[in-house]
Formats: sequence, structure tokens, C-alpha cells
Amino acid sequence: MASCVLEAPLRMSVLSEVTASSRHYVDRLFDLDPQKVLQGVMLLYLLQQETSSTELRTECAVVLGSLAMGTENNVKSLLDCHIIPALLQGLLSPDLKFIEACLRCLRTIFISPVTPEDLLYTDATVISHLMALLSRSRYTQEYICQIFSHCCKGPDHQTILFNHGAVQNIAHLLVSTSYKVRMQALKCFSVLAFENPQVSMTLVNVSVDGELLPQIFVKMLQRDKPIEMQLTSAKCLTSMCRAGAIRTDDSCIVLKTLPCLVRMCSKERLLEERVEGAETLAYLIETDVELQRIASITDHLIVMLADYFKYPSSVSAITDIKRLDHDLKHAHELRQAAFKLYASLGANDEDIRKKIIETENMMDRIVNGLSESSIKVRLAAVRCLHSLSRSVQQLRTSFQDHAVWKPLMKVLQNAPNEMLVVASSTLCNLLLEFSPSKEPILESGAIELLCSLTQSENLALRVNGIWALMNMAFQAEQKIKSDILRGLSTEQLFQLLSDSDVNVLMKTLGLLRNLLSTRPHIDHIMSTHGKQIMQAVTLILEGEHNIEVKEQTLCILANIADGTTAKELIMTNDDILQKIKYYMSHSNAKLQLAAMFCISNLIWNEEEGSQERQDKLRDIGIVDILHKLSQSSDPNLCDKAKTALQQYLA
Repeated sequence: MASCVLEAPLRMSVLSEVTASSRHYVDRLFDLDPQKVLQGVMLLYLLQQETSSTELRTECAVVLGSLAMGTENNVKSLLDCHIIPALLQGLLSPDLKFIEACLRCLRTIFISPVTPEDLLYTDATVISHLMALLSRSRYTQEYICQIFSHCCKGPDHQTILFNHGAVQNIAHLLVSTSYKVRMQALKCFSVLAFENPQVSMTLVNVSVDGELLPQIFVKMLQRDKPIEMQLTSAKCLTSMCRAGAIRTDDSCIVLKTLPCLVRMCSKERLLEERVEGAETLAYLIETDVELQRIASITDHLIVMLADYFKYPSSVSAITDIKRLDHDLKHAHELRQAAFKLYASLGANDEDIRKKIIETENMMDRIVNGLSESSIKVRLAAVRCLHSLSRSVQQLRTSFQDHAVWKPLMKVLQNAPNEMLVVASSTLCNLLLEFSPSKEPILESGAIELLCSLTQSENLALRVNGIWALMNMAFQAEQKIKSDILRGLSTEQLFQLLSDSDVNVLMKTLGLLRNLLSTRPHIDHIMSTHGKQIMQAVTLILEGEHNIEVKEQTLCILANIADGTTAKELIMTNDDILQKIKYYMSHSNAKLQLAAMFCISNLIWNEEEGSQERQDKLRDIGIVDILHKLSQSSDPNLCDKAKTALQQYLA
């Protein structure tokens, strides 16, 4: 008995110190004086002592939770003291109140931006144990769902939670009597399903109390529900739709999810809600033309988004400094969201692009967006510009009037890859032959920039670099073509022609074909680079390549055969002549036709030396093949062969 008497006052005194002067305790825990830090660590020590009473350990968890709600430094210090393993250990206690206090504290620590999410996944048994605790009380449900939704970042985490039965364990919480539990369960599903087909496909078929989840989500996005619930269920349905689990023409998307997200973009909503609404809507409609059309005519969305650029409001209207601070913080998020949504809206439809560009000061806003300090806004502005640059009409007008290429070229200097890919795709469009931006872009050092992109490790950048050069070379003057060849260097050209990606190869062949067009250009380029180009052609015709690649290569040969002096590079190359002969009898008609173009250009009568060329080709058996082809059932081949034979008769 005596020992108990001694213990009770001691326990009470520690407890009263913890509660009554917890503020003083807190200050001590985060003092730089090592002596005081040591006293602070006592809390954690007491929490972990099996011999401490449950009330004391619970109280310690509560105070630690209050500490964690303080500054980020508080959380860092607690993490350094290994608070997470201590609290996870606490979850093994039989006492529910203690478990709840530990979970509440864990929740507070995990929602802090300084806590690494991976700390939840270091021990596999933790997740199973948390799933088991879900049935204990509405508090364990709320806190555990909140921990999951904050710590689920990316496909690896989604898979771990999914494999531990998250869907089955959390689904029934969507009909809990507690709003907080319903809300946290909903948030869990929105992060589990995001860009995850496996989870999305599973959710479609799960039912709770005889009702399928999509129907439950639809009920949760009705107008009478709290905004955060509407938004989060719209996110769930959006992810399921993007994963192919719900069709894009399903009424729950067209009549419920899409209108709900458009509502979130209206002036009545808080800035944060407008950001989230626009970003989610941009994702929902990104790849579907029909949804883009529906969204563009719902509630004047295109005009409504123009308002996103009007923050912070004029200073005179804001008497409240706090409000200004809030507006400033959200201003760039709003601009980013608006650019993203405009990019999705204008991805395919010419009329929608026209409407977007005609919205007040739109081009100025994009140009300003390209030079903003926030990289996220810059990226979103480039995406928007890229989407609008798919319009031939706009390239000729608005893009020209606003000299969009200037800030775009600036964006391309030292940008991260994600930005470079979109910006260089936009540049490809600006370099199309009908675009008046072509000249000034060339003068601003584009060739050098694009040649350097073709050497990138990043495949998309190599493709865009060579694609833009191909567009640039189309119907270009000889000086530009020579500059491109000089900028690329023969080594790089060969590198691109032996690239493992067929897209890079096709665009490089397209570039060669554009460089070798019009006679004087063909002769000029073949006089300086003839040997290397013929080597490249041989290399490809001998390699294991698909029909399109071979066809494009034979078309390049046909262009060379059209030159005046360039012809001789083919006529003096027996290996190439044998290859042309081989492709004339190939099983694929496209390749036969392309080979015939080469022959026609070589034997054309009106040109100097045609007699000698005709004789040489007759000697290697070309005429016999032409006779055979003139009997072909393919009308194109038959016509081409007859026309060629007439050259021999003339």
C-alpha cells in the first residue's frame, strides 16, 4: 500500500505540471538550452513508459499534439526525437482513449509539410494495424482516413494502401453518421483514385448498403451539400472518368460532375475553391472533345475565367491588409488554373480557340504569363499558348500581332525539361510555313537552340527539336537550309538517323526531304554533303525499318534524282541502283511507287545526259521490270510504268 501512496501524488504532480503549465512545458521543449530540451524529451519518455499510467500517457500524447500544431520547427524537433515510432508503438495499447490521442497527434504531425510521408510506410505492419483500428470509433476513422489521404503521394503509396484493403475498409465510412468521417473517407478515395486505373476500376463496382459508389459520389456533389464535399466527390468521379472506369458521355459526368466543377469557378466561390474547381475541370475535359464543347458553353465559362486574372483587386478596394495578403497568395494559383483550363478547352476545337483569344486581353495575359516569376504560372501559360497555337487562323493573326515568339524564345533558355517539351512543341507550330512568326524566330537564334535540343537525353525534346527544324526547312531559302545543316553537323545527323525511336528517325528523314527540295538547293546541298547523305540513305535502306521509313528514304532519293548535278551521285553508285531495282519489285506497292519516282527522275528525256542514264538502267534490267509493272493490277503503278517506258521511246 505504501508504495501506492507515494506513487499517486507523484503521478498527480506530473500530470498537473503537464496540463496546467503545458505552455511553459512547450517553451522548454524548444529552447536551445540543452538542459531544457532534455526536460522536454521527458514527455516522450513518459509516453513510452509501460509503467506510466494510461491517463498520464494519454495526457502526454495530447500535449505533444498541441506542440505539433505550433511551428514547423516544433514538428521538426519532434521528428528528430523519433516521435512517430513512439506514437505508432502507442497504437498497440488496449486503451481506446490513448489510441485516439496517439492517432490525433500522428494526424497533426503527418499533415505538416515538413513530415516525410514515407515514414508511414517504413514498417508494413503499421498499415494493416491502422486498417484494423478503423472499426474502433468515429475518431479512429476520422484520423486514420486523414492520415491516409495526406500520406498517399503517387502510385507506390496508392498500391500499398489498395493492397491492404483500403477500398473495402473505407467504403462503408462514406455513409457514416459523422460528417467529418464521411468527408475524410471521401478525401481518401479522391487521392487513391487519382491517375490510378486499378483503384478506379475497383471503385465502380463497390456498393455500400445496396448503392454503387458512383451513385453515392453523385449524391455528395448535389448543390445542398457543403462545397468541400461537392468538390471532393467531383474529383473522385473525374479520376474514375479519366481512368476509363466511367464513360465520358455518362450522365453522371455530363449532367452532374462537369456542371458542378463549372459552378466552382464562379465569382461566388472562395479563391481556393475556384482554383481547385478549374484545375479539376481542366483534367476532366483534357482529352475529350465533346466535354470541351459542353464546358465551353456552360455558364459562360470562358468569360468567367477572365475574372481569374483580376486578383489582387485594386488596392483601394482592399482596406483589409489580411485580405490583400490572401489575394496575393492565391493570385498566381488562380492564373495558373485559368491557363490550364483554357488549354484544355482549346485543345481541339477551332471555334473554342477563337472564343478564348477574343476574351478581353487574352493574348496580353498569356504574354505576361510567359515571363512571370512563378514557374508554375509560366508552364501553364506555355500550355495555354501551345493549345491555341494549333489554330492556323490564330497563328496568322493574334500570334503575329502580339509577337508571342519573343517571350517564348526567352522561356526556352535554361528551362526545366517539362517546360521545354511544351515550349518547343509550340515553337514547332510557330515555324509552320504559313506562320509569319517564322522570319523573326530565325533571327533570334532558333536554329542553334533547336539543334541543341536534338542532342537531348529526353526523347520528347529530341523529337520536337528535329520536328521544328523540319518545319523550318519547309519551302525555306537556301541560306536557312545551309545554316540548319551547319548547325546540326554530319555526326549529329547520323546520330539522329540511327536513333532507336522511329519518331525521331521519321522527322529526321522529313527534314532531309525538306532540305532537298528545289533543284538549285538539291545540287548545292549534295555538292557539300552528298557523300554523307548517300551513306545515310544506304544505311537506312539496308536496315531493319518499317515501310514508312523506307518509303520516306526512297522519296529522298527521288528528290536527289531530280537535281541536275546531284543525279550523278546516284548514277555512279551501283549499290544504290541495285537497291532501287530491288524496291521496284517489292511486295509493297508504296515502296514500288517511291522507287519508280527515282527511276522517272533519272531517265527524263529533256535533261542533259538522259540517253546515257537510260542505257545504263536498261543494262541493269530496269526496263524489263517496267514492262512487268505496266501490266500491274495497281492503276498507280501501271500508269507510272507506262509513263517511264514512253521516255525510252521518245
